[in-house]
Amino acid sequence: MAGRAGRKGEGAAAVFAAFLRLGLTSFGGPVAHLAYFRDEFVARRGWIAERDYADLVALCQFLPGPASSQVGIALGLRRAGYAGALAAWAGFTLPSALALAAFALAVRSRPDLLPQDALQGLKLAAVAVVAHAVWSMARSLCRDAAHLTLMAAAACAVWLAPSALTQFAVIVGGAVAGAWIGTPRAARAGGEPAFGPSRGVAVGALAAFASLLVVLPWLASRADAALASVVDAFYRTGSLVFGGGHVVLPLLRAEVVDAGWVDAGTFLAGYGAAQAVPGPLFTFAAFLGASLPAPLGGWTGAAAALVAIFVPSFLLVVGALPFWERWKRSATAQKLLSGVNAAVVGLLLAALYDPVWTAAVLSARDAAVALAAFVALVFWRVPAWAVVPASGMLAALLALLPP
Repeated sequence: MAGRAGRKGEGAAAVFAAFLRLGLTSFGGPVAHLAYFRDEFVARRGWIAERDYADLVALCQFLPGPASSQVGIALGLRRAGYAGALAAWAGFTLPSALALAAFALAVRSRPDLLPQDALQGLKLAAVAVVAHAVWSMARSLCRDAAHLTLMAAAACAVWLAPSALTQFAVIVGGAVAGAWIGTPRAARAGGEPAFGPSRGVAVGALAAFASLLVVLPWLASRADAALASVVDAFYRTGSLVFGGGHVVLPLLRAEVVDAGWVDAGTFLAGYGAAQAVPGPLFTFAAFLGASLPAPLGGWTGAAAALVAIFVPSFLLVVGALPFWERWKRSATAQKLLSGVNAAVVGLLLAALYDPVWTAAVLSARDAAVALAAFVALVFWRVPAWAVVPASGMLAALLALLPP
């Protein structure tokens, strides 16, 4: 069965409501999204334990596609089964997707509709959210000198050689190091996975994932299959990109700009707009789908592109979870995971500096806003959804002061 639907009396509707709030307020990119998820579902709601959340993050770092969205899908699956997985994705994704599609239809030639100072404040809120996540996860997952050293080494590796390949290598290296420095955690009772589909369903999902990579290009090769070409392009992008987030941009540009579907100016305008909305960057696909030439553009194109780029995430999460849940129960797997979790914290630490800090903190005033947001989150325990707009307003007010 796909999880224990409606735990504590809450089902897919509660999952949708929780993720909708995050979809409306989660600015800052995939690293910040993972921090928002942790704050909401580990610290505030208690839907998942810290170590289980870290395990989910580690799994989704291995999978191609948008890691934060995949973590959200897995959290929804855990809470309310398949309906919960769909509800989590819809709540987190639709706000930004609808906004970007509407932007594409209304003002394609204008790259920015938000005041720059307010947008800067949203970026600074992301600095505080990620810093809070790094601090909290390090205290929980890096409790000895060996794991703290591994966390620092992972961060340094990414700083010195920034690339998606380095991130993947760091996670693998963390697993190897964990075999030497890790200690097994207490085993859970029972032999069945805590949540997830059956192995048969998982194998079917993985088979469907692979089959679509073959079938869609064949359908797209037909002269009258324009819609299939669009679905194939976005499905392939969602299937083959490692690292998620901004890593998807070169692949999308190759698919839509080089193919002549969208001009470079429109592509960059949409990218600028994507920075001004909350939620996953992969919703940029909705903008591009809406910008396609007739008869494929508009809301139909936006829906086709959006669904196609996220379908691989659903299939991979459903396909990987049963094997992951069973495998990580062994003592050896737990030791490996202790290293992987420390490496994941190192990746978050690296991202806190670049791109989160370097892209947001450009002056002493910016540092002041970020510090105020961090204090509000950590010491006053103000929820992240309130800190984000408050940071935007504070940055806009400080911008009115003389230099």
